[in-house]
Amino acid sequence: MLPQIKNILYATDLSENARYAYRYAASLAQQYGAQITILHVIERLSADTFLQIQGYLGEDRWQQLQEEKQADFVNTIRGRLSNFCDEISSEMDACTFQVEKILVKEGVAADEILQQAELNDADVIVMGTRGYGPFKDALMGGTARRVVRRSMIPVMVIRLPDTSEAAV
Repeated sequence: MLPQIKNILYATDLSENARYAYRYAASLAQQYGAQITILHVIERLSADTFLQIQGYLGEDRWQQLQEEKQADFVNTIRGRLSNFCDEISSEMDACTFQVEKILVKEGVAADEILQQAELNDADVIVMGTRGYGPFKDALMGGTARRVVRRSMIPVMVIRLPDTSEAAV
């Protein structure tokens, strides 16, 4: 039996790499009639930093800032979705794929991606990557590497094309 792709988890750090990877998530969703769950993970502050900030601002103000920050991320993602649909309108009649949810979580990115893939019954994870250092063609970024190594479902890792390649 051929694999069915009905739920796609697209993990984004809001970088240009992640934005480029979204094209692949949208293409898969379009081809398979799948739904996309978008996940952005905010790295957790160290305990010392958290206590200092919370002590300075107070618990209520800190909570308010956290909620505002999450709402800003969701609004940014929604704006980018709208722009994406406008950009590809010449390639597709409409953005017919369904974005089921936009999640903003706090924690360790790889752990949250894997947890949300399981909770949302994802069939595939799509994410961008950046290679670091002189071996960038051979290496993936740390988060992508950890997700690939630990995931029980397929992971599509997309690298931003070299500008000289992209012009071709």
